[in-house]
Amino acid sequence: MTRFSDDLFVRNKREAELVDYAKRLAAEIDKTAAKYDELGEFPFEHFDLLERKGFFKLTVPRKYGGDEISLYEMLLIQEQLGKADASTALSVGWHLLTFLNVRETLSWPEEAFERICHAAVENGSLINILSTERGKGNLSRGGKPGTIARKTKGGYIITGEKAFASLAPILNHFSITAYIEEENVTAEFLITKNEQVEVINTWNALGMRATGSHDIILHNVFVPESDLLAKLDASKPNRFLADGRVYSLEIPAVYLGIAGAARDYAVDFAKNTYSHSLQDYISEAAHIRQKLGEIELLYQTARHLLYSIASRFEQDSSLKNEPANDVNMAKHVICNNAVEIVAKAMRIVGGRSIAKGNKLERLFRDVQCAAFNPPPDDLIIEQLAASLLSKSVKEEINV
Repeated sequence: MTRFSDDLFVRNKREAELVDYAKRLAAEIDKTAAKYDELGEFPFEHFDLLERKGFFKLTVPRKYGGDEISLYEMLLIQEQLGKADASTALSVGWHLLTFLNVRETLSWPEEAFERICHAAVENGSLINILSTERGKGNLSRGGKPGTIARKTKGGYIITGEKAFASLAPILNHFSITAYIEEENVTAEFLITKNEQVEVINTWNALGMRATGSHDIILHNVFVPESDLLAKLDASKPNRFLADGRVYSLEIPAVYLGIAGAARDYAVDFAKNTYSHSLQDYISEAAHIRQKLGEIELLYQTARHLLYSIASRFEQDSSLKNEPANDVNMAKHVICNNAVEIVAKAMRIVGGRSIAKGNKLERLFRDVQCAAFNPPPDDLIIEQLAASLLSKSVKEEINV
């Protein structure tokens, strides 16, 4: 059997080449990641690099000039980028998964999608989906948007505010959810940035400090009828709540990258730190080896879970329409494992790991953000309970 990489999850030559590509980008981004974290500024130079290297077209369909990489391939790339700078990886990931999601679900009018694809390929234009609002929460909680769309001649006038808008400093286009009053329905619209779109610099967070996740205010923005992307039926699957879940594996992939960076740091530290009391390197100490073994168990469990689920969906695309228990479990397990891995790595390194300028200190802050990316842990647990109870009822009826 031909081996294309030392990595068990790299299955063929194309994947090996994509991972090498991602590692080269990560090496460059890693050089300035700490600076942007400290400043809390958006890393424009990272995105200039990604644009030059064709990153923004990775998930765009081939027919529109993109590379049309698969979900599995996207996860491999994002894991590597997350090792270098989780802020850059997480924020650009929304762009990647949007194109992957829409191209697979066919949820947008083709004319609008083609236009956005060409903008990404030819102009390096990024896109994100903005659905969260202060005081309203995320659609995954079932809330109705406070952003209002009112029918007018030729389209809609939209007023409202969106929070946690990652990539805000660089977005020219983004989609939003808004409530159409006349129809009592929530819809997705494509917004093109203009003078009625205001970015408010609100993002100053503990972790993921360089994502540019500011607030965006829409001041009576006119949106033509052609940029009404979809009307969402609460009783049917849509890409925000069901069809989109498999593509959200991109989120735990980034946190898996954080975990991998912490693991590598701890291993390198243990192998190269000499203890005069032990008269040996600390990698020979039993308590250090115990922690390293625990880290590896958590890390490999997380990787196996992520890539096995992605592979299964890849082999049978119809699974994307089934309840997303596996995807939700992956998010819960991988992200919580990542938090634990970073904590254990810090115990190995000791007090210097909490010092500003130490990479583990940044990884610790970034990994805490996993709890606030959708879906939240409590919702995952509730959905698993509901699924289990529903299954039990069906089994009783069949008996």
